[in-house]
Amino acid sequence: MSIEEELKGRFRNEYHKGLINLSYTVKQLSYNFLQSLKKHKLAESQYNILRVLRGFRSEGAVSIGFLKERMLDKHSDVSRLVDKLHERGLIDRTENKEDRRQKAIIITPKGLELLSAMDECEEKVDKLLGRLDPEEILVLNKLLDKIRG
Repeated sequence: MSIEEELKGRFRNEYHKGLINLSYTVKQLSYNFLQSLKKHKLAESQYNILRVLRGFRSEGAVSIGFLKERMLDKHSDVSRLVDKLHERGLIDRTENKEDRRQKAIIITPKGLELLSAMDECEEKVDKLLGRLDPEEILVLNKLLDKIRG
C-alpha cells in the first residue's frame, strides 16, 4: 500500500513524501519490535546495551563511554541504564580503583540467557523486512547510509 493510501494524504514533493514515508515505516517497525521487548521487561536502549556487551564480551569488560559510542540513541543516559540492568543481575559493573567514576561493565550469564530467550525478537525484526529480497536489502542499506552522509 502506498504512503498516500496509508495516511490518506498528499505531499508537497517527493522529498517530503520520502521523509514521511521513512518516518512512518520506522515507527511501524519499531512498534512491532518494542512489543517483543515488553514481554521481557526491557526498553530498547537496555536491549541495545545487552547486545553490545554480548557482541564484545570476548574483549572483556567495557566502559560507559564504550557503550555510549555504540548506542543507537546517542542521547541515552547510559549510566542510568547500566544501573537498572545491574539491579536486575543482567550485567556486572566494577569500579576502577584509580578513578571511581570509571566502571568496567560485563554481561552476566543471566543477561546472556535473557538474550538467548529473546532470539525470537531478532527473528521478528528480520521478518519485518522480509518482503525485501537480499538485493533490495543491500540497496536499502546503501541508500540509508547515503542519506546519513
